[in-house]
Amino acid sequence: MDEENSQEKETTKKKETTKKKDTIEINFSKYLGRFRENPWMVSSIVLGLLLIGALVFGVNGGSGNVVSEKVVSDNVLNFLKSNVQGDVALNSVSLKDSYYELVVNYQGQDIPVYATLDGKNLIASLVPLDNSDSANGNVQNAGDKSSKVDVQIPEGAHVKGGANAPVTIVEFSDFQCPFCGKFYSETLSQIEDNYIKTGKAKLVYMNFPLSFHEHAESAAEAAECAGEQGKFWEMHDKLFENQDSLNVDNYKSWAVGLGLDSAKFNSCLDSGKYKSKIQDDESYGQSIGVSGTPGFFINGVRLEGAQPFSAFKQIIDGELAK
Repeated sequence: MDEENSQEKETTKKKETTKKKDTIEINFSKYLGRFRENPWMVSSIVLGLLLIGALVFGVNGGSGNVVSEKVVSDNVLNFLKSNVQGDVALNSVSLKDSYYELVVNYQGQDIPVYATLDGKNLIASLVPLDNSDSANGNVQNAGDKSSKVDVQIPEGAHVKGGANAPVTIVEFSDFQCPFCGKFYSETLSQIEDNYIKTGKAKLVYMNFPLSFHEHAESAAEAAECAGEQGKFWEMHDKLFENQDSLNVDNYKSWAVGLGLDSAKFNSCLDSGKYKSKIQDDESYGQSIGVSGTPGFFINGVRLEGAQPFSAFKQIIDGELAK
């Protein structure tokens, strides 16, 4: 009997030991504060749980050929839409040295994900081995006042508001981007009423047409050509209010409606006169960490995505209080 009890105890002990080895305990309490401060992390975790491992299309390391941005974007969106609940939309995609960086909007939050160059594997997030934010191409966290970016305003940039306004809002935008359209329709008017018209802030528009938006660059050229005749902001508004109708014929028609010299406008647009200026805007944006649209710098404080007015208000008021 004693021998049986001894064997039973030994068996129980082995099971407990095995259970401990096979079980990973996670202390969620230490993360609760971070969740409260950064509610977007919940969405990131939802995606992360889906994407961990050899997620999308195989288990190879992605050492094959480099596919196009459109192919990798389609692959990622198709996978996400079939595996998560709720709307998923692509904000941006950019080719890095050894991977693709994509920003997807999930449940109203912009979340970065990464794909291998051959478009066959998706990674929820990158872990820089040198512990530097620059490995991810991040200049700073949104709204982080401790590390401002010294944004240089190029000659010829389009500015709305007084030149001496104490707060400068630099916007990198894409006329075909739905999130840029959301900022235009829901937030910009509040910023204008509360800060631009009162002389407290000015807005600088910088072009950042995304390569997978078919009409984004031509729309930017149309705005620049209208700006040549002093009607940049009028064309800016027209383009955002008609995002579903962007094409060269409509730009020319809208130019007439805005009272522009149509022959001059058409010649400007057909010649591609402002292509290099637009490319310069985009290159500069990339150099200071812009990877998607809309991207903002408020007196150098970075803010990403179609944020609500309250997010802008918090930073602007903070700058005005200095």
